[in-house]
Amino acid sequence: MATFGERLKEEREKARVNQEDMAKMLGVTSRAYQMYEYDEGYPRYLKLIVLADYFDVSLDYLVGRSDVRGRR
Repeated sequence: MATFGERLKEEREKARVNQEDMAKMLGVTSRAYQMYEYDEGYPRYLKLIVLADYFDVSLDYLVGRSDVRGRR
């Protein structure tokens, strides 16, 4: 299964959004967001929920616990 960072990057690229805009949406620095995609850091759980909602995927999918993209 993919890592959180891999899933995050994949979803961001599908949405055609750059890292800087994602960072602004989350209220974090560009470097902090880059760290998420490189699996060097992880957002707090409320930001995970925002990301899952933004990409319309389940939290389990986003964090790599499931390959089922959709919500239940």
